[in-house]
Amino acid sequence: MLLDTSAWIEFFDGTKQGARVREVLTKETCYTSIVSISELVNWSCKEKNDTEFLVNAVGDLSIVVDLNNDIAVLAGKLNFERKKTNKKWGIMDSFVLATAMYYYLKILSKDPDFGDLQNVEILPKD
Repeated sequence: MLLDTSAWIEFFDGTKQGARVREVLTKETCYTSIVSISELVNWSCKEKNDTEFLVNAVGDLSIVVDLNNDIAVLAGKLNFERKKTNKKWGIMDSFVLATAMYYYLKILSKDPDFGDLQNVEILPKD
């Protein structure tokens, strides 16, 4: 399972959705795209959280996967196509999706922009 940034935020905030993330972390091998680290650090700085702790926790609880040329090319193509139907879709989402596709992983996310995709579990709203 590939956890995107929104899943990690729910986990660290201790929300109801975060409980589902915790469950997945205990039952499955989980992965995190390196791009999610950037987004998580950005969130952490805004929230005045301990950034180093959060980054270390992600690394301890999941396998952080780097980008490569194939993922970058796929992300660019996905971004171009997804923007045609969803103007809010961002390049970071494309990197997460491309990483999941490259490694044949399911995505766990709270982001409704992933909702129309197969092989994605959207965390339910409260």
